[in-house]
Amino acid sequence: MAEYTVDLTKIIETMKLENCTPNINVGEIKVSKTDINRPALQLTGYYDFFDSNRMQVIGQVEYTYMEKIGKEKSKEMMKRIMEYKVPCIIFCRSLEVPEEIIEIANEQKVPILRTEKTTSAFVAEVIRWLNVELAQRMTVHGVLVDVYGEGLLIMGESGIGKSEAALELIKRGHRLVSDDVVEIRRVSDITLIGTAPDITRHFIELRGIGIIDVKNLFGVESVKNTQSIDLVIKLEEWNKEREYDRLGLEEEYTEFLGNKVVCHSIPIRPGRNLAVICEAAAVNYRQKKMGYNAAQEIYNRVTNNIMNK
Repeated sequence: MAEYTVDLTKIIETMKLENCTPNINVGEIKVSKTDINRPALQLTGYYDFFDSNRMQVIGQVEYTYMEKIGKEKSKEMMKRIMEYKVPCIIFCRSLEVPEEIIEIANEQKVPILRTEKTTSAFVAEVIRWLNVELAQRMTVHGVLVDVYGEGLLIMGESGIGKSEAALELIKRGHRLVSDDVVEIRRVSDITLIGTAPDITRHFIELRGIGIIDVKNLFGVESVKNTQSIDLVIKLEEWNKEREYDRLGLEEEYTEFLGNKVVCHSIPIRPGRNLAVICEAAAVNYRQKKMGYNAAQEIYNRVTNNIMNK
């Protein structure tokens, strides 16, 4: 799998970090790990299994220990940590960074950053953000729409009507995330996040009309930048020789980046209202998440009716 990185500059801007070493060029530093490290053990001299590719975070515990062992010992320990060329060292709770530590950082070219957030809050926030930024990703041909809070990824061959279905959904009050190309990121074992490439965000292509700007045409409430992918709708030409599922007792799935997503194959023929079908699929999916399965309910009714005769 490809390894993705994020610029330290972007982390500083997003997390609103104070740069205590402005002379160091942070634009050249890349972060490739979603986890962080609190170097408590390293301050005691233990370096087995030390992952130097992680950002290092100094909290109240580490800071108090450094004060206890004294300036010279702290200076020695911090220099050893920096010699591993860690991406950066972040002090939480707006803790005062000793001048001798800043001097070593400038020598070793390791940025010293600072945040006013508590250690646990900062660690949780930065890990959540990095999980998205560094997630494994892929692109698919389709349309992603937020329908009643559920992310519907509409797929199918070119020209089958994906964009037209999305436009009708937008007119019915739902929100467009991406048309034509959807970037999918796997942020956890159960969560896929979809977004649009920057160049096509908020635009839809309609054959015979051209490009339309959904945000300007329908307002900011009609678009969304990111959305979890909860359900896949595959549009396909009607084939009278094929047997289509008419009850839905067994779920079908499709897989992206190792994660399975519930998938419905919808045959297309004149007279079918795709927007209404997509709305019904989204509501039915939500009902199933809440514990109600209409297909199972009618199956139980038929079974009970047969048994009572």
